[in-house]
Amino acid sequence: MRGEKGVKDMILGLGQVMLYVNDQEQAKAFWTEKMGFEVISDVNNGLRIITIAPTDEAQTSIVLHDKKKIQEMSPELHLSTPSLMFYADHVESLYEEYKAKGITVGELVSMGFGKVFNFADDEGNYFAVTEK
Repeated sequence: MRGEKGVKDMILGLGQVMLYVNDQEQAKAFWTEKMGFEVISDVNNGLRIITIAPTDEAQTSIVLHDKKKIQEMSPELHLSTPSLMFYADHVESLYEEYKAKGITVGELVSMGFGKVFNFADDEGNYFAVTEK
């Protein structure tokens, strides 16, 4: 229980990453059709919130927000793209799959911790994938 003696209040994990995009529908199509993510929810109560994840069991999801609307609502927020590193088991075959799908990918390189490459979404935001 929280606050009890001997029990620490602590962060348990990362729940969601907010990704502010110019075109939510295009971003949704990129992440689901090209990247193979699943739509966890797509709610529009005056503000459309699209939640996606690699699987519906994933602990961390990505929320696709309309950058313009968020800027209007909260002009103090920094809406730059976060630097995300994804893990994959078969990086080489995933790299080839992304190339075949027409996803912009960087060079596949070997680092001290394993192989890694970056890729860009349709808005030119870059992310990375590494071996787990």
